[in-house]
Amino acid sequence: MPKRSHRYSRSHGSTKALLVLALVVFIIALIGVFVLTGSVSTENKEGVSDLHLVDRGDFTVSFPASGELSSSEFKEIRNPLDTSGVIKYIIDEGTTVQQGDLLIQLNQDSLEEAIEKLEDQLTDAENRVVDVEQNLAIGNSTRASALDKADINIEIAELGLLAWREGIDLQSLQQLELNLATAEINADRLTKRFEEAEELVKNGFISKDEYEMDRIRMIESDSAVKQAKIALDVYQRYTRKQDEKKWVSDVEQANAERARVIQRHKAEIVSQNNSVESAQNRVVKLEERLDELRGQLLMCKINAPTTGMVVYRSSMSGGGRRGDDDPPMIGSQLSPNELVILIPSASKMIANLKVSEARIANIRPGMRTIVYSDAHPNTPIEGTVDGISVMAEDGGWRDPQRRDYTVRVKLFQDPGMQLKPSMRCVGNITLDQVEDALSVPIQSVFREGRSAFVYVPTSGGFAQQPVTLGRSSELSVEILNGVAQGDRVLLREPLPVEVVSKLPLNFNPDEDVENSTAKTSDTAERTVQKTASSVASIPSVTAD
Repeated sequence: MPKRSHRYSRSHGSTKALLVLALVVFIIALIGVFVLTGSVSTENKEGVSDLHLVDRGDFTVSFPASGELSSSEFKEIRNPLDTSGVIKYIIDEGTTVQQGDLLIQLNQDSLEEAIEKLEDQLTDAENRVVDVEQNLAIGNSTRASALDKADINIEIAELGLLAWREGIDLQSLQQLELNLATAEINADRLTKRFEEAEELVKNGFISKDEYEMDRIRMIESDSAVKQAKIALDVYQRYTRKQDEKKWVSDVEQANAERARVIQRHKAEIVSQNNSVESAQNRVVKLEERLDELRGQLLMCKINAPTTGMVVYRSSMSGGGRRGDDDPPMIGSQLSPNELVILIPSASKMIANLKVSEARIANIRPGMRTIVYSDAHPNTPIEGTVDGISVMAEDGGWRDPQRRDYTVRVKLFQDPGMQLKPSMRCVGNITLDQVEDALSVPIQSVFREGRSAFVYVPTSGGFAQQPVTLGRSSELSVEILNGVAQGDRVLLREPLPVEVVSKLPLNFNPDEDVENSTAKTSDTAERTVQKTASSVASIPSVTAD
């Protein structure tokens, strides 16, 4: 029994030793494969696509951008009414129309009601013109009659004054002078007769009574002379002047009355003329407004001004970007001059490409651009940058941090391509042309912080080689320093076990890159030697 246990123990120990030995051999073999795989793979892949031969050549620095096609010329279809309009009919978007085809029919009920109401107002205004014109005619007639009457009164007053001066005055003066002369002659005659009567009464030829009668007649004649003198004096000093002033006053009053008639009727005529002018102006304004409404009634039918495809304004916005507005439909209300439809010109197309604000500073008008539309993906379209939008557009709620500018590219397409607005497209904007320069594919360049480097083959694997970069495109990058013509660079990121040399952590890319080339080679050699020493130092394991 004890013997069997000892034999079992020795057998179990041998098995365990064999397993340990097999494990050690497997680890040694695996390490050897990893150490040698860099050299083997490097030797095997020098002629395959993982390595690229650095050479001098030309390449184009271009920038790809996507966007939409648009037309540089549009025929705009707007609401032609001065007021809001309601769509009664609208042609479907995307329809190809000919010149004169009906695009939009606006509801004209409100215009017809307004025209009917305006026609009634025009009739009332025309009747008002007739009334005020008749009032003006009556006023002019009344004024003429009043002036005629005033002129007659003036003429009568002037004739009265003339008659008094040339007739009545002279006649009255002569009559008074005649009365005075007659009274004086009669007084002289009666005085002489009374003197004779004194002798006759003394001699008894006449009676006393006859004598007294002669004396009375003498006294009366003396009184008559005095009265005649007084009457003549009063007429010359007072009555004559009074009569003259009266006749002159009559003339002045008649002229003043005529002036008052003119002034009074002038105010009335001015008022009536203003009424006529106001009424006539109202008629003119109503007629003009009626003509406008009738013209707008005709505008309710909007026809195509040219041949083309119908594009709703809601489907377009600045730079060809899709709008968020609802498309116009039957019942939609349009504000005055609102843009509804665009008819683009297919012969003058542009590409609206979206470029991020990080790249927009490199783009200038006139840059050559190659555009490919989704409708003709294999047909390049030549173009040039025509302009850049002033303001950037954000990415909306999907990407609010994104800021893109619209680059307008004028296209020189074949008319037979039948390009249409809103077609998707991509374009390559040529930024620069690099000539006779060292370059490598863009995928062979790696970055770590401020450092740029490539992987170059070396003994046992690949080493990081710092490089100074120049201009770059989407496919190639110019190498200013760090590698030479004929060198090979790796086109992929190597496996960790393939990297035999890395840049130091304190590497400064501003220093001379060439100085680091020798250091990289020395480091790679030391790494290979250290790895080989590690493999050689693995102890062998034997079984008891």
